[in-house]
Amino acid sequence: MRTPLRPLTRRGLLTGTLGSAAMLATAGALAGCGTKGAVQTEAGCVSEDLSGTEKKLAFSNWPQYMDVDEKDESKRPSLDAFVAKTGIQVTYTEDINDNNEFFGKVQNQLAACQGTGRDIIVLTDWMAARMIRLGWIQKLDPAKIPNVAANLLPSLLNRSFDPDSRIAVPWQSGLAGLAYNGSVTKEIRTVDELLTRPDLKGKVTALSEMRDTMGLLMQSNGHDPANFTTAQFDDALNKLKRAVDSGQIRKFTGNDYAPDLAKGDIAACVGWSGDIIQLSGENDKIKFVAPDSGVMLFSDNMMVPNKATHKANAEELINYYYEPAVAAKLAAYVNYICPVQGAKAEMEKIDPELAANPLIFPDEALLSKSKVFMALDEKQEKEFEGKFQQVIGA
Repeated sequence: MRTPLRPLTRRGLLTGTLGSAAMLATAGALAGCGTKGAVQTEAGCVSEDLSGTEKKLAFSNWPQYMDVDEKDESKRPSLDAFVAKTGIQVTYTEDINDNNEFFGKVQNQLAACQGTGRDIIVLTDWMAARMIRLGWIQKLDPAKIPNVAANLLPSLLNRSFDPDSRIAVPWQSGLAGLAYNGSVTKEIRTVDELLTRPDLKGKVTALSEMRDTMGLLMQSNGHDPANFTTAQFDDALNKLKRAVDSGQIRKFTGNDYAPDLAKGDIAACVGWSGDIIQLSGENDKIKFVAPDSGVMLFSDNMMVPNKATHKANAEELINYYYEPAVAAKLAAYVNYICPVQGAKAEMEKIDPELAANPLIFPDEALLSKSKVFMALDEKQEKEFEGKFQQVIGA
């Protein structure tokens, strides 16, 4: 059974404060990344693991990102089963509402090699890359997470910020691509159509998440968003600016494009797969499109911060969620891309319709077109975000 459109999806929370977060970034909020003493090393910031004597862990995640019992929302079936199986007591807190906001919450402790009171945190690729760059995340023991090596989707291997999958393990993933409402417009297949087709003028939105919008535009120019030059970024930005200046793009949004697309107030957009799954459940004329030029793949990643004192317990939980049957239960609730191979067969036992949905279980053809945005250093992050904000008028 399809889930109803929730009032605010996980990806919406990610960008709900994006306008202010992006402005902060361009105003110098990233300055903390380069302050003296902020960068830690494995040798210089040693973490003690008390898992052998303390059967517990603290897990911080985003709202609506864990399966809950429909009859009793205080119950989390997959997590409760982990506790029953292992005896590890999990303090589960939904206290991550925005990547930049959470960074500010833990920045002072991690910069000073102090504990945050959390054993697992879940952050989006670009923020994961920043924290890894700063040396704030512990390396995982491959011997304790064999399910990850066995079952992680090939498209999520060899990511630039964690090529060996030793630091950041995807919790859930999603796609940024195109979407349109077939009730008010004809089919759209390419980024260039979205940005130039006369009948769409003023009826288009794009995302205020720089990596998703710019990644798609770079792909449409034949460039690789996982490995690009400043000149290639600028080429794509000029293409975006032309669409803004011509009035083709009405506005840039977080996930608040979803109700406008549902009502037909906008005809087409750059959008996220999780939102479109929910919208299409209400109106099957709303379609997600993966352009032939490619789509952007993002993940939210489980990580163990420095000074977390229950790393082995955290590794046991990470390994548990890479069991295909467990991953399927989680995916059936959250409706994002399941990063676990083998979960699709398990999902067929739970909900065959969801198992057949390519936005939850993409086929190889779709995954082969997906790219993860290149990890940026501090200077690049400020430069590219600043240029992007100037064009979108944030």
